[in-house]
Amino acid sequence: MKQFIKNFKKYSFLLSQLVEKEIKLKYRNSYLGIIWTMLEPLLTMIVLALVFSRLLGKNTQDFPVYILTGRLIFSFYSGSTNKALRSVRDHASMIKKVYVPKYMYPLASVFSNYVTFLISLLVLVGVAAVRHVQPTVYLLQAIVPLVIVFGLAMGTGLILSAAAVFFRDLEYLWGVAIMIIMYASAIFYRAEDVISDKNVWIFKLNPIFACIDNFRSAVFGSPMDLTATAYSAGVAVLLILFGGLFFWKNQDKFILHL
Repeated sequence: MKQFIKNFKKYSFLLSQLVEKEIKLKYRNSYLGIIWTMLEPLLTMIVLALVFSRLLGKNTQDFPVYILTGRLIFSFYSGSTNKALRSVRDHASMIKKVYVPKYMYPLASVFSNYVTFLISLLVLVGVAAVRHVQPTVYLLQAIVPLVIVFGLAMGTGLILSAAAVFFRDLEYLWGVAIMIIMYASAIFYRAEDVISDKNVWIFKLNPIFACIDNFRSAVFGSPMDLTATAYSAGVAVLLILFGGLFFWKNQDKFILHL
């Protein structure tokens, strides 16, 4: 652990440079640039609010905010894990030429997506103000699910980035898995609207659902579900520990498969 901390401090500047590079590459040759980070979720929210308000009869004042809270959290998790999955393979030429702790690449992918995610939260502030969703003291709780979802993305990203070096088809399988996670996260609807109350536990098995639900509670002014918080935090810790160990055990074999 001491060696890891020492290494992390030594290469922290490199990590910041990788994060900056990831963000610049994401918006390279884009006229809107970083503005698209805020514009894309706003446009998606408008479309989803129009469609699902008609389908589910949820044409309420706060429904766009409800959709946007779920959309932002899930988009961060989906985007960061997909980027982390390819991170080691994308930097194969650098790995072959110079020594850099290989975990820096998935870390940079998750961190860069987290930066743009935090910027996109400005859209939520604006939409909530327009829709007259009043902030309360419970809004301070929002930091908890935001930290937990970062941990979930980091742990998942470490596992995927290492496994994808040996199993190239993982990218397609993860695409299917992320779609299942999306529908199990109740982004566009309330879980109670599509499943009976006694079966809502199926949604609660998904730690991303717990993060979204707690984030919504903070935004709409109600206390978090402490059981869901403990569960999602526990899963995040386990994923980080397992992901870190799995990555460390296999990193020396990467060069043979890149």
